[in-house]
Amino acid sequence: MPEFRYEDLLPIGQDTTNYRRISAEGVTVVTGPDGKNFLQVAPEALELLAETALRDISHYLRPAHLQQLRNILDDEEASPNDKFVALDLLKNANIAAGGILPMCQDTGTAIVMGKRGQRVLTEEQDEISLSRGIYNAYTKLNLRYSQLAPITTWDEKQTGNNLPAQIDLYANTKPEADTSYKFLFMAKGGGSANKSFLYQETKAILNENSMLRFLDEKLRSLGTAACPPYHLSIVIGGTSAEMALKTAKYGSAKYLDSLPTEGAITGRGFRDTDLEEKVLELTRNFGIGAQFGGKYFCHDVRVVRLPRHGASMPVAIAVSCSADRQMLAKITEEGIFVEQLETDPARFMPDESHPAVAAYGDDSQGVSGTGGGSVVKVDLNKPMDQILAELTKFPVKTRLSLTGPLVVARDIAHAKIKERLDAGEEMPQYLKDHPVYYAGPAKTPDGMASGSFGPTTAGRMDSYVEQFQAAGGSKIMLAKGNRSSQVTDACNAHGGFYLGSIGGPAARLAQDCIKKVEVIEYEELGMEAVWRIEVEDFPAFIVVDDKGNDFFEATSKPTFTGIPVRAS
Repeated sequence: MPEFRYEDLLPIGQDTTNYRRISAEGVTVVTGPDGKNFLQVAPEALELLAETALRDISHYLRPAHLQQLRNILDDEEASPNDKFVALDLLKNANIAAGGILPMCQDTGTAIVMGKRGQRVLTEEQDEISLSRGIYNAYTKLNLRYSQLAPITTWDEKQTGNNLPAQIDLYANTKPEADTSYKFLFMAKGGGSANKSFLYQETKAILNENSMLRFLDEKLRSLGTAACPPYHLSIVIGGTSAEMALKTAKYGSAKYLDSLPTEGAITGRGFRDTDLEEKVLELTRNFGIGAQFGGKYFCHDVRVVRLPRHGASMPVAIAVSCSADRQMLAKITEEGIFVEQLETDPARFMPDESHPAVAAYGDDSQGVSGTGGGSVVKVDLNKPMDQILAELTKFPVKTRLSLTGPLVVARDIAHAKIKERLDAGEEMPQYLKDHPVYYAGPAKTPDGMASGSFGPTTAGRMDSYVEQFQAAGGSKIMLAKGNRSSQVTDACNAHGGFYLGSIGGPAARLAQDCIKKVEVIEYEELGMEAVWRIEVEDFPAFIVVDDKGNDFFEATSKPTFTGIPVRAS
């Protein structure tokens, strides 16, 4: 009979996180009838912890993430577009760190994972206390409400406070954790959440050539809609589908970085650091880069190998995007602690003598400054036919600077306009006269023209494009990410363009580029309303043109042919 063995499925190592204490109130040590100490945590302590965590991750990033952005600027192999995006993301981080504008307009679904020691006492249901703190953060700060409550199977209504949150609490039965309560907080926007995938494969994939060939195809399909450079997480195996996906999410947050780097007969999960390097190199050869061509599709890769049932071979993929919003936290006998994020991102900015600043940092040209006259300025105040006549002169990948009016409309507004067209009504004149920007703003701070207002994922509007362009609207579309062939075909047939905006720097766009915001239709939809905005030096790239060209087409085709066989 086999010997009984036990080891944690995910044996996380020592916690080396740099924490800061935010309070000691509401945390006391009491002695139980058996003489053992218990940690008593008041509801207010959990509320403060959640509010502080969601505030911090909306405005600050980890120092390691900021260093990776700086590394792109210092890398001679990085493409000009890689550096352009990285510099803009660093500028965005500096603006967000002011605590007014969140780094991304999609301030996400609040996600809390907690592990509670066996001798931790609380006075009310912990999920309620944590939710109250999350509510405080979203209602007090300039964040966005994105959660929709299903009223019926088909009808939804915005909750108006970004609740409910996803809160998963577990018992931590390790003796050394008896009087501690540890947490992982995340704010997950729709763009990166939608790039979580589960594939049910077979043992045939369990060799290096087959796995890399599989990943060459699947990772390209992530595209740029979730705002790369990515922190990419891949999980091979899993005791269940949901275990594989959950592990991939934790891996993208660096929560599993301290796993062992080799397996054992106990079945423990481990990191394959050798495969991580090979996958990272694979992604650097895609040509996608940091959104518009280059090397930096990913900052880094995590690969976790899990045990599996012999009849199942799940493979899960997840990413954390340029809004890398997560932090660790804990409550111990010493008080309430959160991970120390970077409050001074300016120290990662290059000085004026740096080549990237000289090439891409000319403030006189706003966020789209590239120096050397390489940016094409486009006046959106002109009639639509004149704007189209100007754009048709330039190839895909051309960098643009847009000034003038844009109409903002996204999912629900598109659905409503489609209903009008289907009923025989005319296309609204505003979609005929102006480019359409797929976006939904966060709350506007006092004294500012706009809240954080970056682009949303273009692909969700693909099914509308043919009908809208045939009716004379959406001739110029502006958003983030790659699009399907139906958009390329529609633009070719109707003389349209899709312009890509940098995904990620929402605070920067609000501060530097958006000068006026007003609702023009469907005000009751909140951030999903139709807006008219005035922009100045708004950055964009031609991604799909009126001739059937798509910048991303070449990068979507797998090229991995196998690892060369070495001569013996």
